[in-house]
Amino acid sequence: MNECKKSKEALMHTINEISFAVNDMTLYLDTHPEDKKAMEFLRCKLQERKEAMKEYARYYGPLTIDTVDENGSCFWNWVMQPWPWE
Repeated sequence: MNECKKSKEALMHTINEISFAVNDMTLYLDTHPEDKKAMEFLRCKLQERKEAMKEYARYYGPLTIDTVDENGSCFWNWVMQPWPWE
């Protein structure tokens, strides 16, 4: 299988877009908790974000503690990598 690696910036842009949608849906669901379509949309976006974060961690290092050990490593050298704002 031939993987297509996204650039760091493109992947970060995707994560930011999805995260915006997740935050927006969370706020919407605060006032519309019975909206099943919105809940399904939120679940879909949460899964997309999880996959994007895993991909980012695989190529560029983790953004959150959740994806630190995605590669099965036993060491914590991720703190030595550039931070997302660098």
